[in-house]
Amino acid sequence: MYESLMKVITGYGLISGFAIIGATMWISYWLSDKLTKGRLHGSAVAILIGLLLSYIGGVVTGGQKGLVDIALFSGIGLLGGAMLRDFAIVATGFGVSVEELKRAGMVGVLALFIGVLASFVAGVAVAMAFGYTDAVSLTTIGTGAVTYIVGPVTGAAIGASSEVMALSIAAGLVKAILVMVATPFVAPYIGLNNPRSAVIFGGLIGTSSGVAGGLAATDPKLVPYGCLTAAFYTALGCLLGPSLLFFVMRGLLG
Repeated sequence: MYESLMKVITGYGLISGFAIIGATMWISYWLSDKLTKGRLHGSAVAILIGLLLSYIGGVVTGGQKGLVDIALFSGIGLLGGAMLRDFAIVATGFGVSVEELKRAGMVGVLALFIGVLASFVAGVAVAMAFGYTDAVSLTTIGTGAVTYIVGPVTGAAIGASSEVMALSIAAGLVKAILVMVATPFVAPYIGLNNPRSAVIFGGLIGTSSGVAGGLAATDPKLVPYGCLTAAFYTALGCLLGPSLLFFVMRGLLG
């Protein structure tokens, strides 16, 4: 029976992957509701569970792909691949209303550039503090602090090592989790209670998962407005990372 079950699961990896992710999300939102009254959003709990399971999978199998190295969970690798990732980004972009973006005015557009540059500078500073000095590594880790998607995209374009790209993803994940957790607590102090401020917040912070989770825990009605500019944030980071930001770093460091 076990062999038959494994054959079905490995043979229909995409379906089993959706089932595992669905069960994980259900458990995450249940834990969020019961243990934190929704303050720690279900998405943040799901990311923490995913990181823990990935670590366990890597330790148990001695592999390099975390949970995917276990045959039972191999279907998750399909969901985490570049194809569905890029599809999700494009789908989010098509859901953006240009009219709503115009209502935010130039402040919303300016927030995008300030957010990308501020996150990049912070990421580069942390990377330098840990001993990285070359332009490729600093740019990759710096763009990882923009989002965990921009980091590997930039790293692949400029020839960064897999270890550095992994660090860039880790930097983006830490940022996303912090945004999810902290947003409901800081919202009253920064006036995050209306669509305009949500648009600016999404542009400054940028990480779509962090902004969506944080705003959902603050006020679900604000989520579309925050994701409005956050959708452009990743695209802007992917555009600036391997080009302008890398050229600046190479010019400064040689």
